[in-house]
Amino acid sequence: MMWPFYLMALVAIVSTVRVVTNANPVHALLSLIVSLLAVAGMFMIVGAPFAGALEIIVYAGAIMVLFVFVVMMLNLGEQTIEQERKWLTSSAWAYPALMSFLIGLILVWVLNSDYAQPSLVMGAEIVGPKAVGQTLFTQYLLLVEVAAMLLLGALVAAYHLGKREPGAEEDNK
Repeated sequence: MMWPFYLMALVAIVSTVRVVTNANPVHALLSLIVSLLAVAGMFMIVGAPFAGALEIIVYAGAIMVLFVFVVMMLNLGEQTIEQERKWLTSSAWAYPALMSFLIGLILVWVLNSDYAQPSLVMGAEIVGPKAVGQTLFTQYLLLVEVAAMLLLGALVAAYHLGKREPGAEEDNK
């Protein structure tokens, strides 16, 4: 019986569609986080708990930090505070809260059922951190280095885009 996997997949698909179709970036971000949590749950169900943990830590955590960093870097001021209060109503939180509740129900069910036993649900073996590290830094070393260079380039570009001239703050007042 694989209904937890399919329910997580449905939550991920619906959340991802809401990310693409939502015009408000904050609402899209909330749906993106729910989608990433659902994908992490799918990894856990198929026998890859390390990949699920990485999904949560790297993607859901890093995207939240990135979003906060962009908001802080833009420093839009008082006029955006009122706009955010209008955008972040209880109806904006209803969908992500419902989807997160579904993910929580699946998690409780999986932990209280035979799925929590050492036997595997779908995978042939459990993928651990050692296997991931050996694969990344032997077979895929060049791709890891390319990704590191791309992230460094993005960091330098973000710094230059967000940098303000010394006299620019006085002009804005």
